[in-house]
Amino acid sequence: MSPQAAAAVFTPRSLAALTEVADVAPLPVLSDLSTPRATEVLADAEILVTGWGCPKLDADVLARAPRLEAVVHAAGSVRGHVTDACWERGIAVSSAAAANALPVAEYTLAMILLHGKHVLERARDFRAARARDNWLLTTGHVGNYRRTVGILSASLVGRRVIELLKPFDFEVLLHDPYVSPAEAAELGVTWVELPELFTRSDVLSVHAPLLPATRGLVSRSLLDALREDAVLINTARGAVVDQDALTDAVRAGRIRAVLDVTDPEVLPPEHPLWDCPNALITPHLAGSQGSEWERLADTAVAEVARFAAGDGFAHPVRRERLAFLA
Repeated sequence: MSPQAAAAVFTPRSLAALTEVADVAPLPVLSDLSTPRATEVLADAEILVTGWGCPKLDADVLARAPRLEAVVHAAGSVRGHVTDACWERGIAVSSAAAANALPVAEYTLAMILLHGKHVLERARDFRAARARDNWLLTTGHVGNYRRTVGILSASLVGRRVIELLKPFDFEVLLHDPYVSPAEAAELGVTWVELPELFTRSDVLSVHAPLLPATRGLVSRSLLDALREDAVLINTARGAVVDQDALTDAVRAGRIRAVLDVTDPEVLPPEHPLWDCPNALITPHLAGSQGSEWERLADTAVAEVARFAAGDGFAHPVRRERLAFLA
């Protein structure tokens, strides 16, 4: 991984925990696998603990790692570095994607509740007026009681959001082509077709991975189907949503948007969404940051311990599931 990723994710405590379950190659971390030192380390490595900035583990790298049995990724997606050569060699792969999903789901829940109360807009008006409005005149558009939340994709994040919503008085709808209505019922939600998800939702939260089949999935027609003053939350990938169509809907004042990701990321300085008061744009901060990075390290250490004990991974990445994963 990159030195910056190593310094952020692996604290002295987590590094000490790792040394208790494995013989760890001396620091610094490997960020370039073509160096003589990398060749020396790879020759003995049985497990690679990887992170953001890991170079591709291609056939050349694997040829210099004859003892390698597993890759434990202390981050989310493994698409950037785990290659076909890894799968063909039968190398076991684990990811901390489940751990990284937790803060994304927490952020999503916070945005659902805050935007249900129109907190950002009302705080802005309060600051400008320096006087409280008549709270008895708030309309039925304000509040979180008996609102409908639509979840697009029962991904790791989507499923955690569903769990977090259970204590609240929401009706929760789900669309995921790989989840049956019966499976959705087991999750405590109602499965609906994609157009219905948009026509019925007060809040539409996007959790679909970016794949060829999902690029532009949230189309202009679906955005046009959202009810007036609905909120679209995207913590997945910007390109899942038609950016131009979303911009038009937000600029028209028809819907509100919470965008932790955009297309492109970052939007150009002159992009009109920057100036839209009904759009909240955050710098891809929903995922693990700060203290939350330590959870990724803890997950990786636990996976190394399980593998060393012969128990297999708790969070394996399967090659046959790659078509559905971010």
